[in-house]
Amino acid sequence: MANSNLPRRIIKETQRLLSEPAPGISASPSEENMRYFNVMILGPAQSPYEGGVFKLELFLPEEYPMAAPKVRFLTKIYHPNIDKALLSAPNPDDPLSDNIAKHWKSNEVEAVETAKEWTRLYASGA
Repeated sequence: MANSNLPRRIIKETQRLLSEPAPGISASPSEENMRYFNVMILGPAQSPYEGGVFKLELFLPEEYPMAAPKVRFLTKIYHPNIDKALLSAPNPDDPLSDNIAKHWKSNEVEAVETAKEWTRLYASGA
């Protein structure tokens, strides 16, 4: 781990993340930039995302922890919120994607099937 100029908090949080990973989530810091993490999230059981492996990138800005980490899904996902906590319970009333939220509200069964299909197409064997 290249720790030069890295706040102690980030070093400690990274060490904890590596020694005590959250179930279904793996995150590893980049060797070139310890503020950048490669993340993989397993789709929760009994959700449209079950069996999927979703790749993300996470970046801790200079202002962290006063500024939130920046997260970007690299794996295509059909979800109105794109949040690990919400993967198992999509909330179309608080969307990040208006089109997907509208679809979820107007035809939840079809939206769930679309999410399952996208998981099969884009997140299986990732």
